[in-house]
Amino acid sequence: MSSETNPRLMRIATYAAVATASVLVCVKFAAWVMTDSVSLLSTMTDSLLDVAASAVNLLAVRHALQPADAEHRFGHGKAEPLAGLAQAAFISGSALFLLLEAGDRLFNPQVIVNTEIGYAVMALSIVMTVGLVMFQRYVVTRTGSIAIAADTVHYRMDVLVNISVVISLVLSSRLGFPLADPLFAIAIAAYIFKGAWEVGAGSLHLLMDRELPAEDRQRIADIADGHPDVHGIHDLRTRSSGLDTFIQMHLEMQPDITLHDAHIIAEDVMYKIEAAFPNAEVLIHEDPVGVDERRKDFTG
Repeated sequence: MSSETNPRLMRIATYAAVATASVLVCVKFAAWVMTDSVSLLSTMTDSLLDVAASAVNLLAVRHALQPADAEHRFGHGKAEPLAGLAQAAFISGSALFLLLEAGDRLFNPQVIVNTEIGYAVMALSIVMTVGLVMFQRYVVTRTGSIAIAADTVHYRMDVLVNISVVISLVLSSRLGFPLADPLFAIAIAAYIFKGAWEVGAGSLHLLMDRELPAEDRQRIADIADGHPDVHGIHDLRTRSSGLDTFIQMHLEMQPDITLHDAHIIAEDVMYKIEAAFPNAEVLIHEDPVGVDERRKDFTG
């Protein structure tokens, strides 16, 4: 897939998320007014926060896709994890509001009416959200976008939330258990907090330039060590920023080769790593083997 296709897919995914969440907010609001179900209110609130979070995501992805410039030589990829932190805050806020509403309904239970409307709305919500999640997962596999991956987490969470609302409606209206409505809302809030923590932690790792996964680092080291003229590597450092990955290392070579030959070896290793990691920028320093130097090698 061409490099031009990936940004287009990311933009379409952000527009699709905002549109889906907006439609669901309108439908769920009408259903909540007709049923007075706090579980429906919870999922409407979650969809309302989804609109805000996905809108922030849209702006962040547009900014992250801008090419590097004179003031941002490493690109604008950090906009994605910043959007992830904003999403975590939005999601946590919705969960807190839901807890307050559910707490009140727990001590003042009410009969839910017009449950058929609630069932229809939940069915529509599940179908639309599953379709969005499937498309987002496709985009993430093609682009590796952190912001869209975070969006996928909370929309996948929405599917489970909507299913649990259907169960609470059945227990409340058909089986005469009105407390099921606020109890399910509280459980949903706890699950939302869990999703917010995962999104926030992942975004923070990227902002703090956390290393690539161990298997990726090992793959990079194997590629470099696989060159017949490389006698070792050290100071391997990696980080990611949006769609871009930055890799740097020191290659150890025979001390008596020419600077030209060392450059050719380093270039060969660089091209092989970039072939394995298409969005990577690789920086290599050549060292003579056997020469001690102050190293900052955190391989353990």
